[in-house]
Amino acid sequence: MLCTSAPTRNGREGAALAAKQERARSSHYQFLGSVLGSEEKAQDAIFYSYTKYINGFAATLEEEDAMEVSKHPSVISVFPNRGRKLHTTRSWEFLGMEKDGRGCGRRRAASATTAWAPAPARWRGVCHDQSSDAQVRCNRKLIGAQYFNKGYMATAGQANPASTRDSDGHGTHTLSTAAGRFVPGANLFGYGNGTAKGGAPGAHVAAYKVCWRPVNGSECFDADIIAAFDAAIHDGVDVLSVSLGGAPAEYFNDGVAIGSFHAVRNGVTVVCSAGNSGPGAGTVSNTAPWLVTVGASTVDREFPAYLVLGNKKRIKGQSLSPVPLAANKHYQLIGSEEAKAANATVAQAQLCIQGSLDKTKVKGKIVVCMRGKNARVEKGETVHRAGGVGLVLANDEATGNEMIADAHVLPATHITYSDGIALLAYVNSNRLASGYITVPSTALETKPAPFMAAFSSQGPNTVTPQILKPDITAPGVSILAAFTGLAGPTGLAFDSRRVLFNSESGTSMSCPHVAGIAGLLKALHPDWSPAAIKSAIMTTARVRDNTKQPMRNSSFLPATPFGYGAGHVQPNRAADPGLVYDMGAADYLRFLCALGYNSSVIGTFMGGQPDDSDRQNTTPLYACPAMPPKVEDLNYPSVAVPHVSPSGEPRTVTRRVRNVGAAPAVYDVRVHEPRGVSVSVRPSRLEFAAAGEEKEFAVTFRAKEGSFLPGEYVFGRMVWADGAGRHRVRSPLVARVADHHRTNKTGISVA
Repeated sequence: MLCTSAPTRNGREGAALAAKQERARSSHYQFLGSVLGSEEKAQDAIFYSYTKYINGFAATLEEEDAMEVSKHPSVISVFPNRGRKLHTTRSWEFLGMEKDGRGCGRRRAASATTAWAPAPARWRGVCHDQSSDAQVRCNRKLIGAQYFNKGYMATAGQANPASTRDSDGHGTHTLSTAAGRFVPGANLFGYGNGTAKGGAPGAHVAAYKVCWRPVNGSECFDADIIAAFDAAIHDGVDVLSVSLGGAPAEYFNDGVAIGSFHAVRNGVTVVCSAGNSGPGAGTVSNTAPWLVTVGASTVDREFPAYLVLGNKKRIKGQSLSPVPLAANKHYQLIGSEEAKAANATVAQAQLCIQGSLDKTKVKGKIVVCMRGKNARVEKGETVHRAGGVGLVLANDEATGNEMIADAHVLPATHITYSDGIALLAYVNSNRLASGYITVPSTALETKPAPFMAAFSSQGPNTVTPQILKPDITAPGVSILAAFTGLAGPTGLAFDSRRVLFNSESGTSMSCPHVAGIAGLLKALHPDWSPAAIKSAIMTTARVRDNTKQPMRNSSFLPATPFGYGAGHVQPNRAADPGLVYDMGAADYLRFLCALGYNSSVIGTFMGGQPDDSDRQNTTPLYACPAMPPKVEDLNYPSVAVPHVSPSGEPRTVTRRVRNVGAAPAVYDVRVHEPRGVSVSVRPSRLEFAAAGEEKEFAVTFRAKEGSFLPGEYVFGRMVWADGAGRHRVRSPLVARVADHHRTNKTGISVA
């Protein structure tokens, strides 16, 4: 159970700060002791006291005790210690970054011998581990390393090993993507060879480990996540890259939303992964508006491996398998369904679940398996154990044309859905069907790129539809980055191989790309707020691929802002956006008021000392405006209006922009209207006399009679451009005309 209330304020350094934190901790024991009957019982129950920038505690409680705690007027929320999942070289060049250290390339963390500036004087982080022999040796690059596992242990038992060491490679991969230094000769089994570096190679880095061995599908728990946020704010980080998430939840019941709110309030930009539950609508996680939420798309690098059939036809796939088949020799092909073991179901055999294939049918053959359910590389192990010599992994309809290069344990290739259908038709109609799989190669400047990954979670935002999520997309497919020496490249128990670099896919991989860019923007513009950094990233994004066509999804159909948000990130353009949509804590508080939270709850969330709870003070710590704004009036860089009236009545939202470019400057607006909805912007021209000046404008939506489909989401864009053509400040528009006659509220219709 997690209980959250008011955050502590910044205190003096040293003894004064420690004393304040101790008072906060004591107040937690006193408060919970009043429910449990004694402070001793409270101390036994509480396993985290958040005392720095977040005020609350995590405790093991019976349900009735948790209910009693929730009734107290000073308690904002009480919620279960929910578990979450991890959202797991060429990419920086594809993003157009510099190659001289001012920008980005690929990645690998710097060695301890690299000449490096000391940690900033304001840095308060530490490097610790369970053992006393200093297993984690920080240096001038890695300046902090901590682990948090009490929430995991309270739910799942002992976390093994209880250490800051990365045991599965996820943290190493993401951290080096964000800020690794230059390392020449980076590759995986010789593929993708080049100089690796991260997005902000000059940045200091710190690691906060909150994820452990999965238990019932969960590996990162809210109690640990909040503790890590509290520590990171205290330590003095500028950017947090958070590649994990769970099912969307109301903000005060969401550990990531709570922790990140206080981080953003204290000037920390928080970048999160959108999730890997796509391509279904409404699957996006990490939906709070103070977060930067990142989807995943492809780059223009592939690792082609061809299936050459006996009829000379070649089917292109992708792979990173280092194991070749014997040259110039064909092998019989068999569909996994035909190779079904007697005790397996057809569905299990189609997916090549472990133990589902008959060894006598598979031995010496190349097996065609369908994608889905179990890990892609695990299917190859199933074929290998059954005596097969090769794997062809065919997409299902949902994953379409998305091909992922994996470090398979046997010769393999991953092909598209349409090619898979054609291949199975050939195999099933020809009992002597044969072929061989070529050794993979590395291909650059492939087209089209980028396109959206099928796994990337999609909007709309199911918590607050007026906030478009995800915000942005970035490279997240077959990303080469540094890896741990404690696991094989597949991450599965049977894989005894060890590599320095690995290729992984997921929004976990796209998230640190944007975090690295945020770090560069913070260095370039140290006075920018997290919201200004997010705005610069969003409004300078592109929505066309390298063929100059609109971005597509994995089925090569047009993608929408529900997939890519504002578009595909362009780091160099983000450095000079012209205008920014800025926000601060006051804006987010008004947003919470608009959602219906009262002044008392918000005031408790925002201010006051934990040890003030027993003081007789009836003055509210925060007061919502007498006339709260509409939810969609939050000054967001995108505009989503899901409740346009079908009768043609106007729906107006307001925005304000600040000039961060040269002055004087004049911007004119151009609007591409969503289908069936008219959009007008007033004023249509913004004139700035000075840098830093702000201007406000209104955007009005009206349904066009006879031109809309009720309940369907439609998309457009609004672009502010200066006369010199240097700046184009682009915002996606999302609209839905309400369907007042609709009885089924569960479906989501997207144009």
